[in-house]
Amino acid sequence: MKFRKFGKTVLTAALSSAIVFSLSSCVRSFTVGYLYVTGTVTATPNGNGIISGFKIDNNTGRLIAMHGLPVSSGGANPARIVLLQGGRFVYVLNRGTNAAHGSVCTTADPCQNSNITQFVVGANGILTPQQTFFTQGINPIRLVSDLSGTYLLALDHDAPSGEFCGTVVSGATSCGDITIFAINPNTGRLSLVTNAQLTASSGKPVTYFPVPANPIDFSFASGYVMTLSGAAGSAQTVYPYSYSSASGQLSQSQSTPQIITNGSGNPMSQGTALVYAGAKVYILDNESIVANGTTSQSQVLPFTVGTNGALQSLTGGAVPDDPTQSHPIYLISESKGKFVYVLNQEGASTATGAGIAGFSVNPSDAELSAAPGSPWGTGAGPQCLLEDPSNQFIYTANADDSTVTGRLLDPNSGALRQLNGSTGTFPLNGPASWCVATGRTN
Repeated sequence: MKFRKFGKTVLTAALSSAIVFSLSSCVRSFTVGYLYVTGTVTATPNGNGIISGFKIDNNTGRLIAMHGLPVSSGGANPARIVLLQGGRFVYVLNRGTNAAHGSVCTTADPCQNSNITQFVVGANGILTPQQTFFTQGINPIRLVSDLSGTYLLALDHDAPSGEFCGTVVSGATSCGDITIFAINPNTGRLSLVTNAQLTASSGKPVTYFPVPANPIDFSFASGYVMTLSGAAGSAQTVYPYSYSSASGQLSQSQSTPQIITNGSGNPMSQGTALVYAGAKVYILDNESIVANGTTSQSQVLPFTVGTNGALQSLTGGAVPDDPTQSHPIYLISESKGKFVYVLNQEGASTATGAGIAGFSVNPSDAELSAAPGSPWGTGAGPQCLLEDPSNQFIYTANADDSTVTGRLLDPNSGALRQLNGSTGTFPLNGPASWCVATGRTN
């Protein structure tokens, strides 16, 4: 009798353990999201554009290549990919190529065959191409959507004409532009939004919104659309537009662009990006700064958004990038707002490589301070930086070694650690150009 009771107890315990193990395995081992990476097929910049895709494993952060991908991006030289909130539609900005079929496009040697290609996200994350759309200007460089996924905005380096350039900078005869599209919520189809504030001399509607010349980057920020502009080596400025979420219209909120000063008090001349993250505007600058006896090869300029979109410098002003890093190109604030990460494309010397510089955010005044253990290495030539939908992992997609690099985010210290059971390096079919992730897994 005792043996039978003991046997039943052991059997019950074994079954319970098996059930718990089975349930824990099911709970933890699943796809938490999809990661998409744009890039080229070969190691040369004039190859066809592609979109690669991976499943993100919730337990380990390991990336698993998706069947049916990569697919063509719909054009050459893809520069940006936008995935609408909810993950149903994807848009790729293909910059095209210059006259020699290269990827370096200038005002004198503009890109040809630029387009925006729409995709539908289907079962298992497969992307199916739909339609192709075109910006109104020349040399498109950036693509963003508003938070509601109602409008899509493209930044063109060169406006189609100089007729309205003087409306943003007095006397200007050249400028960039923003092309705005309304997004059909059912089909994802784009329709052009015309400029309600301007009328062409021909009497026809103006199909774009002029911005200051030589635009570098733009972003939505606290009810405004802000552009960062200026030729390298000259004073660079930020210009805010009030944004109507109901109509997609942009209207001028200041009479002149705001000149941005660097950590030395001089006009910034090597800005690389403008990012809105954690309710702050961050401008990345590839100029040297000396702070606390340390020379940094680049810097981060943090701001709050004030009246009419004017930027107001945060306490402490410019923050030096990690001294071993240079050429910052992007920044993210992790989901809890405790840490900020800056993606640097290069090291400060041949002895250091590209990396992610981490900063702690002071909860009282949002001042940044270097996080212990920073910087953390990436692949060669990183192009983008993101936090996965489950807020566990950080990824970069890299051009020079055709890889994606993944790291585990420590939510307490902000450290980026090696993934469990993985090197954290995942191969791509070719050089990367940008990346996005979605938590919608069908």
